[in-house]
Amino acid sequence: MLTLVRSRVRTAALALSAVVALAVGATATTATTGAAAAPAPAPAPSAAAAKQGPTSVAYVEVNNNSMLNVGKYTLAGGGDNVFDVAVIFAANINYDTGTKTAYLHFNENVQRVLDNAATQIRPLQQKGIKVLLSVLGNHQGAGFANFPSQQAASAFAKQLSDAVATYGLDGIDFDDEYAQYGTNGTGQPNASSFVHLMTALRANMPNKIISLYNIGPAASRLSYGGVDVSSKFDYAWNPYYGSWQVPGIALPKSKLSPAAVEIGRTSQTTTADLARRTVSEAYGVFLTYNLDGANRSADVSAFTRQLYGSDAVYTP
Repeated sequence: MLTLVRSRVRTAALALSAVVALAVGATATTATTGAAAAPAPAPAPSAAAAKQGPTSVAYVEVNNNSMLNVGKYTLAGGGDNVFDVAVIFAANINYDTGTKTAYLHFNENVQRVLDNAATQIRPLQQKGIKVLLSVLGNHQGAGFANFPSQQAASAFAKQLSDAVATYGLDGIDFDDEYAQYGTNGTGQPNASSFVHLMTALRANMPNKIISLYNIGPAASRLSYGGVDVSSKFDYAWNPYYGSWQVPGIALPKSKLSPAAVEIGRTSQTTTADLARRTVSEAYGVFLTYNLDGANRSADVSAFTRQLYGSDAVYTP
């Protein structure tokens, strides 16, 4: 049986939190718990670091692991980074029962990463690794698919883009799990909500990355009123680890990851098979989850050999 994405137990959601309480409708000061203004964008990778092959993505559960682990893997042949995109897992969309609005929430571990961007995020960006913030539900009824109006969706989009700007991030990842639509008197998913949210966010962040963890009601509600937001995503990926499933979204193969593996749990044989299929079927992204602080070079090499023709080297 496929393992549904996240054994991600929502300790992130329920931990004592430093809340980024940007109430929907508030004008835009993003909560900053002592965060400095975002620095200039990190430099692009040098022309010498011309790794050929699919984009490799690593989700990191920051309740337990350091984002810096993503930068510890290079290719034996050439020394390029194994991973191109690192995803902070995860912020939450929460619900204020008093104001009846959704707001962006950071638990204490996510907040710590963001507040220490100079040591936790910038080193990755300086290597050419893009850093995204994943956002998912928190059992409170608020989700990407049930904003009651375009204004409410646009207000939450502003909270997201403000967070990206404040902490110097490279984009946002949507993960529509654990919303528990209907809780606290919230509405059920509707057809317009995610379209309005994506339209506003892309307008706010024309040059940033927006990715879709292809699960939940939002992922199946990408078109409304003649507007289809599929093309506004940079990437979409399969949410079931150890499996092959092409995301049902109208994006070119270069932006899709039908393969998904959990490092340390998906067998190296399965990982290699999925990576080999990624290359043979000309898909452009390879998704991994739960990179921890152990030396996982054997697990990582299982896919880098197929994707890039090289073993992976771990440098503590």
